[in-house]
Amino acid sequence: MKSLERNIVRKAGRAIGDFGLIEDGDRVMVALSGGKDSWTLLHVLEALRRKAPVRFGIVAVTVHPGFPGFRSDDVEDWLREHGFEYHIERSNMYGVIAEKMGPEEGGWCSFCARLRRGILYRLAGELSCTKVALGHHADDLIETLLMSALYNGELRSMPPKLLAEDGRNVVIRPLCYVSEAETAEFARANGFPVINCGCPVCGGSAMKRHKVKALLNKLESEDPGIKDSLLAALGNIKPKYLMDKRFY
Repeated sequence: MKSLERNIVRKAGRAIGDFGLIEDGDRVMVALSGGKDSWTLLHVLEALRRKAPVRFGIVAVTVHPGFPGFRSDDVEDWLREHGFEYHIERSNMYGVIAEKMGPEEGGWCSFCARLRRGILYRLAGELSCTKVALGHHADDLIETLLMSALYNGELRSMPPKLLAEDGRNVVIRPLCYVSEAETAEFARANGFPVINCGCPVCGGSAMKRHKVKALLNKLESEDPGIKDSLLAALGNIKPKYLMDKRFY
């Protein structure tokens, strides 16, 4: 397990250095959903904080979406026991989503993500945080790349560092070099209290991201290295070989 931790911490440290994700004096909000990825992110940033040459603080923030099955008490108990500064924000996201979207599955996830992001941005100001850290990993980045190309006709993904549309909040993704398999193994090995979001429509097989994830896993099983190549492609763009008229 120590070798796995060292590998993940090393990758996160490299991402922070490559993209300037954390600077001296930063106060980083870790968006802790309670899933395996956000627990890994919190642990890794704490490990880096203790030994990094730059000084920065961490506060874990969990947004309770209002779904009946969401167990924020498990998250809070763990954070308190391990001495983390934290904040649990209770919201009525469930009621808003159900009213606006109806009982059908389509659109819930994207709308929920937008609502949650808005709450995190507000809390970043209230808690004096300079960066908002999200637990997106390498698989999330390459899945988003394919989804954007297949469904939206765009070549885009999740950048490691992004100035939000509000012009104030800076979003960072320190796990951008870390695979989902690594976060899953790390969470199991550490016994983190992993919880699901409790959404009543979560996990439907028709969701586009699930389709793309299944496609990628099939390709990777048949030809190992596909995911690494896609991740490398995100940092190796050749505009002159594409069709964007802005580059002509």
